[in-house]
Amino acid sequence: MEIRFKKHRESRILKLIIILFFAIRLIGITNPPLETGHNWRQTITNMVTRNMVQETPSLLYPKIDMAGELTGISASEFPIYNFITYLLSLVFGFSHGLGRIINLIVSSVGIFYFYRILEHFFSNKIALYSSILLLVSIWFSFSRKIMPDTFSVSLIFIGIFYGLQYLKNNNLIPFLLFLIFTSLGVLSKLPSGYLLVGFVFILPIKTIEIKTKVILFLGLSFVVLLALSWYFYWVPTVYDKFHYQLFFPKSFVEGFSEFKNVLPQTFQKFYFSAFAGYLGFVATLLGLYFIIKEYNRKYSLCFLLLFVVFIFYAIKTGSVFATHNYYVLPFTPILAILAALFITKLPKPLNIVLLCLISFEGIANQQHDFFIKDNERYKLKLEQIASASIEKDALIIINGGESPQELYFTNRKGWTVEHSKLLSATFIDSLVNRGANYLILDKKQEPKVATNYPIVYTDDFFEIIKLKE
Repeated sequence: MEIRFKKHRESRILKLIIILFFAIRLIGITNPPLETGHNWRQTITNMVTRNMVQETPSLLYPKIDMAGELTGISASEFPIYNFITYLLSLVFGFSHGLGRIINLIVSSVGIFYFYRILEHFFSNKIALYSSILLLVSIWFSFSRKIMPDTFSVSLIFIGIFYGLQYLKNNNLIPFLLFLIFTSLGVLSKLPSGYLLVGFVFILPIKTIEIKTKVILFLGLSFVVLLALSWYFYWVPTVYDKFHYQLFFPKSFVEGFSEFKNVLPQTFQKFYFSAFAGYLGFVATLLGLYFIIKEYNRKYSLCFLLLFVVFIFYAIKTGSVFATHNYYVLPFTPILAILAALFITKLPKPLNIVLLCLISFEGIANQQHDFFIKDNERYKLKLEQIASASIEKDALIIINGGESPQELYFTNRKGWTVEHSKLLSATFIDSLVNRGANYLILDKKQEPKVATNYPIVYTDDFFEIIKLKE
């Protein structure tokens, strides 16, 4: 294995493809998070950003709206993605879709750096095909969602590229860029950091000075220490102080006990979710077969190591990995490389035909995510209704279930609860005792909630009940 830097026409082709896909994904880019897929996660991200705009732009104390009477301060991922969105909000004003644009730009740049990494080790054609396959994978839709997942992996790609440049040229600037981008990438989303494990395979390369290797691994140690400090020191510290935990971490034992019961659903994330179809996974398996058959030892060991590390993460998340398709996203670049290794072995035009079929299947299975159903748009009225009827600092209850989507659209803080719980007067009273001022009911939920509190607003979709002054 050696590090090479090459420039080919494939690079120019990829740039055109990235621009084309960027333009395609601009469809509905300003949409609020009303699409069916992961609107709950996107509204949480937007809550943090909006609170930076409306209150304090703190990186150490990000705040959400669904913590009831608590402050809502809850650290999870390091909010650099939110902070960048906040900075642009100062210029353009806060909007629901601004985070989509930022993610799309960074994720498009990330694809090109992915290509630049691969051309160091593979043929330019493999690098091109891998990049296209990643573009049409689950990356296609999630690179325009208001979520930090592809944003994080893209930062890791950029960091790895500059790490390789440092190994080649031994210059300070690439090393600093390596530290900055890998640190921000891992802090933005911890699982994407597993890709840095691949750097262990530079150790046998004799053309790289030992001093250069040592400095790089000291840099990696700094990145790891920074990530551990955030996730395993600062996040628990914030929880101990403010008592609200957005996500629930599990021990490895707890994760494994759940993981073994959801193996079929977990496997589905690899054979379907990663490429949003089946053809990409078939190509991945055949690519893996050719690597084993030809016994390219270093590449085989690299893929195996990355897989083992990623599976460790998947097991630790337990049933959550099997529930959410985007958890497989950090491993999708590896699957794309394996698929490309097979496709490049096919003769023309079969290779192009298969690449096009995989692309068509992936895009077709994700295109619905670009559009909003008309029957969801009524929720956009919530902020206007709340502004006219509810004081800004009043705490509200809304029957939005586990998803904070409707609470987010009110631009108020409080509780989002299952509708069935509101059928109990004692439950409502318990939240009143904790500070709830208003109850907002989405009338689509049945059966009707009966209370003795006065109704202060009603229309075809919502009802607002005043609980106390």
